[in-house]
Amino acid sequence: MDVNTFLAHAIQLEREAARRYEELSAALATEGNADLKAFFALMAKYSRLHLADAMARGGFREIPVIAPQDFQWPDGVSPEVADWAGVDALLDAPAALALAMDSERRGHAWYAAVAASTIDPELRALAAEFAEEEADHLRQLQALIAAHVA
Repeated sequence: MDVNTFLAHAIQLEREAARRYEELSAALATEGNADLKAFFALMAKYSRLHLADAMARGGFREIPVIAPQDFQWPDGVSPEVADWAGVDALLDAPAALALAMDSERRGHAWYAAVAASTIDPELRALAAEFAEEEADHLRQLQALIAAHVA
């Protein structure tokens, strides 16, 4: 994978992450869980910021247009989309947190795998930076889960 292809993937991944967090925020609104609704809205905002960053980094490059079936995702599906079929108004807080945690783990793993498997120093640095952003999301989710369990 080259940097341009990586950025095309990162743009898609972050776009999907933002949508999924917006869905979680909306689903939790019906449960009356204001703190989780706000947290998921904040995570959607972070994903939109990461999306803007990925798009800005691609601004001077020729980012390929990739058909949905041609993305190089593990198991053929974006890390931020897998297992999201059950997001609806009946989703409770523990299930929403577990879903978000699984999604962030997959996103982090994808970015980290790209960083670990490339010989391109620019791509390695870029993928490692994106992996660290996902690791920060994981830490935030872990803290929130710990607060909800306590």
